[in-house]
Amino acid sequence: MDGLNALLNGFAVAFTSYHVALMVAGVLLGILVGVLPGLGAPNGVSLLLPLTFTMDPVSAIILLTSIYWGALFGGSTTSILFNIPGEPSSVATTFDGYPLAKKGEATAALSYAFLSAGFGAFLGIMLITTLSGSVARFAMRFSSPEFFAVYFLAFASFVGLSNAPPLKTVVSIGIGFALAAIGMDSVSGSLRLTFGRDELIAGVSFLVAVIGLFGIGELIVTVEEGTKLDGIRARVSLRDVMRTAASLPRHWIALLRSGLVGIWMGITPGGPTAASFMSYGLARRFSPNRDRLGTGEPEGIIAPETADHAAGTSAMLPMLALGVPGSATAAVMLGGLMIWGLNPGPMLFVERPDFVWGLIASMYLSNIVAVVLVLATVPAFAAILRIPFAIVGPAIVVICFVGAYTVASRPFDLWLVLAFGAVGYVFKKLDYPIAPLVLAMVIGDKAEDAFRQSLIMSKGSLGVFWSNPLVAGLMSAGILLLVWPLVGRLAGAMRAAPWTSRE
Repeated sequence: MDGLNALLNGFAVAFTSYHVALMVAGVLLGILVGVLPGLGAPNGVSLLLPLTFTMDPVSAIILLTSIYWGALFGGSTTSILFNIPGEPSSVATTFDGYPLAKKGEATAALSYAFLSAGFGAFLGIMLITTLSGSVARFAMRFSSPEFFAVYFLAFASFVGLSNAPPLKTVVSIGIGFALAAIGMDSVSGSLRLTFGRDELIAGVSFLVAVIGLFGIGELIVTVEEGTKLDGIRARVSLRDVMRTAASLPRHWIALLRSGLVGIWMGITPGGPTAASFMSYGLARRFSPNRDRLGTGEPEGIIAPETADHAAGTSAMLPMLALGVPGSATAAVMLGGLMIWGLNPGPMLFVERPDFVWGLIASMYLSNIVAVVLVLATVPAFAAILRIPFAIVGPAIVVICFVGAYTVASRPFDLWLVLAFGAVGYVFKKLDYPIAPLVLAMVIGDKAEDAFRQSLIMSKGSLGVFWSNPLVAGLMSAGILLLVWPLVGRLAGAMRAAPWTSRE
């Protein structure tokens, strides 16, 4: 009952003309971010984060989350009409979305994508509404060892559950830790890794890093691949949308299965991209129409889109309740909370319930707004992609540099954007994951502080991380996830080994 009252109070906070206007503006900006090649949800959110510094935290988070939902929908638009995923998580949508659009059913393909995405988002929001209070109350039992164990489990989850090679994930995390260590040590006050440069005393802004990694890095890859923007024209009519909506319940098994996959991958650091591919893979395995997948089958659109949006919304739960983001975009938002003076974690529910429940209530409203707006604006945003990339590309570069400069008004940050752009390009070419690096930059300091405080409590004994069942269970789960890829590889080698018996 308390949760229901809190949610109703959240709707009172979120359902104002000002906040609804922010939702509309955020969704439209997000769709634009998702449609334009070279941008993406993490970069779009990080570019606009400086604009929220003068806003109150509730309004700021409503704007940023609306941009996030809009970017996810925008990526689906380009996947279906242009066979170009605007977001990495929209790659799987191209497998059946574009073939269905080429058959002359672009409206049906778009409607399947947006309606199933809305269903997946609703499942994720329901999970947050139901469990956020319980998770926060559980986390109130945490002290420094438990918090370090949670951070350790988050990093280990990236190693054990990500579809990226484990060694590359570890390298990415290590680079993120090194970048997080630059500047003044919060405990001893000594300078670390500044190399005598005054500009590095304050550390490296994660916003500058994200703009370079996702913005400039993605843009370089797009230019190198010579993306040709020549898509299918579509005009969405209400009658066609209603016809598609009426046929959607026939795919209820795929909707529920994909929603559960997305929720799991959102709570763990698997993220929307892994969720969409996993869901599509399960559809190819269990769908009664699996032989037609890849030729324009509706379930091939429903499965990745439902999982994508369920994961995107579910990733907010560990960010709010534990201070551990479940995706790269959630990591950027976590950094925003710190900039606004909020402390993500269980105390956030006690100190700022208006913020938490206002955000949760806005997620219901903004996803409804997103579905309506994206269906209404498909022709307009699709037309943007017909602008020559020679014009769009330089405009994106200017936006990235302006966004980086507004963070702290330091010319040095512009050089950092170029450096991180090169790193992002190299990571893309070598298939190194970027999300673990961003996560380490955002919570690396918090993990280090929790580790050092734990050792101070125990006078240097590592046994503090096994001092009670809770912290021991979290640490053991983290260690299991770290070695899981090795266990899987050894099991595969044993199955493949030729066994001979002695006569």
